[in-house]
Amino acid sequence: MGMLDRLRKDWFILGIVLVITVAKLEPAFGVKGGPLKPEITITYIAVSTIFFNSGLSLKTEELTSALMHVKLHLFVQIFTLVFFPTAIWLFLQLLSITPINEWLLKGLQTVGCMPPPVSSAVILTKAVGGNEAAAIFNSAFGSFLRAT
Repeated sequence: MGMLDRLRKDWFILGIVLVITVAKLEPAFGVKGGPLKPEITITYIAVSTIFFNSGLSLKTEELTSALMHVKLHLFVQIFTLVFFPTAIWLFLQLLSITPINEWLLKGLQTVGCMPPPVSSAVILTKAVGGNEAAAIFNSAFGSFLRAT
């Protein structure tokens, strides 16, 4: 396999390395209020684009059918908005009596309250043969609930 073939095959990994390198060399480029305006581009444009692309792969009937599963949506939203953060909080109460660094515990609490990555929820649901339309709806709905 030639070098050019290898570059074509691994373009995504190389792109990630390139972006990380540029971020390390010029971090001011991506900060809040910087030229990329991540508070707008990531929060609204990137998330909307992911949902739009995911929605394009669905049939209208699948999406309509998925919207009718109210019990499923309630379960998913209560699990991700109430149960999981509460379970993490209880776990952190247990860990707080250990000599673990306080800032690590605060970081774990923050991550425990964050929504799952949008694309991961949809991709993993699709990979195991789950209800992709319901995953897209719950990811979008949950992300927009947390953004408000």
